[in-house]
Amino acid sequence: MPKSFSFRVLATDGAARRGEISTPRGTIRTPAFMPVGTAATVKAMFPEHVRAAGADIVLGNTYHLMLRPGAERIAALGGLHRFMQWPHPILTDSGGFQVMSLSALRKVTEQSVTFRSHIDGAMFDLSPERAIEIQRLLDSDIVMQLDECIRLPAADADVERAMRLSLRWAERCKRAFEGAPNGRALFGIVQGGTLPKLRRESAQALVEMDFQGYAIGGLAVGEPQDVMLQMVETSVAELPAGKPRYLMGVGEPEDILLTVERGIDMFDCVLPTRAGRHAHAYTRFGKLNLKNARHADDPHPLDEASDCPAARDYSRAYLHHLVKANEILGAMLLSWANVAYYQSLMAGMREAISAGRFADFAAETRAGWAEGE
Repeated sequence: MPKSFSFRVLATDGAARRGEISTPRGTIRTPAFMPVGTAATVKAMFPEHVRAAGADIVLGNTYHLMLRPGAERIAALGGLHRFMQWPHPILTDSGGFQVMSLSALRKVTEQSVTFRSHIDGAMFDLSPERAIEIQRLLDSDIVMQLDECIRLPAADADVERAMRLSLRWAERCKRAFEGAPNGRALFGIVQGGTLPKLRRESAQALVEMDFQGYAIGGLAVGEPQDVMLQMVETSVAELPAGKPRYLMGVGEPEDILLTVERGIDMFDCVLPTRAGRHAHAYTRFGKLNLKNARHADDPHPLDEASDCPAARDYSRAYLHHLVKANEILGAMLLSWANVAYYQSLMAGMREAISAGRFADFAAETRAGWAEGE
């Protein structure tokens, strides 16, 4: 395995790119979807099933892991990879988004964000330096800068203040990351709300700081899809072609198609497993609600052509029964099938980009979804 972190573009089709991120713990094929393992587990799934589904990398979360069981405890137990039995690459989110969304009480200053835990009310202080320290204790392969995520819509002045604070925190994260083990990478996060001027300025400043990769944050939080796409295009235009681009928190399969088309390489979202826990299945025939009575007598699987046992080997009638009976196996099978579908979607896009037929693949995929509705 390589000893350093690197990214190379293997093929392009328009702005869509097929690439490869090399890390000491494994190769990440892009476009890549990262299943979310917030609290050191992809919910309702065995790690070996996540891997067999096609995932090269999973995401862990600094906020949740610092609160429970604690970064120092995980480090003492051999690091996050050993702790959760996932020897492959892990990206850790810095926790900024969760601080803003989950903490009932928080105070942002130039130095740090102070917040009360949503678990037990204990007070914590998260600075850029501490965010990097936690991620180094976890020994994650891709580390994210600490940024301030504000709720949208917000006044332009508030968006600009948060963007500039995030840039200053990015500089501090970069300094704190110096001396990290070889092969680890630090990504900067483009902010700026829905204001193109601020997005451009944020991206340009981060590129000047020279991160190993760049994320686009603060989107897919309720803004119209066309606005999200405009902000993606604005940001991507300022980012270097030779480094990976990560759209945080996205999302629906349609959003992934649209943003791969615009040059995004990496994604994460809780949707596949959250939907699985709420009786929804993502398939090449569209999204199915297994609570619906029409599935009660259906002997067919979710997808007889799937490589995933959960989608291929269990009838819709059985899945419907498990859901109605509140059996844990229902959530497990649907989560597994959903993660596998997302990975097959990414694999299909990678192949289509290499073949120069991404537009055809996107059209065929959408036609399949429409046919199943």
